[in-house]
Amino acid sequence: MSVRIKICGLTDADSVNAAVAAGVDAVGFVFFEKSPRNLSIGQAIDLAALVPDQIARVAVMLHPEAAFCDAVLAGLSPDIVQTDASDFAYLNVPGHIERWEVLRESAVGGQTRLPKRFVYEGDSSGQGDQVDWQNASRLSVHGEMILAGGLTPDNVADAIREVRPWAVDVSSGVESAPGKKDRQKIVEFVAAVRAVAR
Repeated sequence: MSVRIKICGLTDADSVNAAVAAGVDAVGFVFFEKSPRNLSIGQAIDLAALVPDQIARVAVMLHPEAAFCDAVLAGLSPDIVQTDASDFAYLNVPGHIERWEVLRESAVGGQTRLPKRFVYEGDSSGQGDQVDWQNASRLSVHGEMILAGGLTPDNVADAIREVRPWAVDVSSGVESAPGKKDRQKIVEFVAAVRAVAR
């Protein structure tokens, strides 16, 4: 079972280079003022220049104003936009940019009509809140789930075995402090995923 890996909330060149060297599939740049991982568009452009073409660049937002989203897309030219599912109703995301709808655990309930590909996480992004893996496993068969929330190098293998997601998404779980990625934790996280998902 092949499981893709996204490292989210990268804020400096060292962490981007670490993620690239570890062989991740996607990197996330956060545009949300209240987050310790928040970037300006200019900062994100500089960091994205370090990412090779085979690694997806994800613009991660939360309830952005439409004009701000337009500015991010124009400046960064991301491969993917990730934000809450309801936000896409008013955002103008061109067809060539993939959409990753964030579905919150408390809002999904028992529904099974889900997007083809979606991020599944708790009510708060980037806080390390672990979702109920049993619930996640029931939903993962209905689409390509990107499992987020509370994943670490120590538990990601168990999460993959139980949930069987299409991808895993980590941020705080590979940090030494909020917004500061730890190179060794990134290496260990990727190794743990690759070991169980061969």
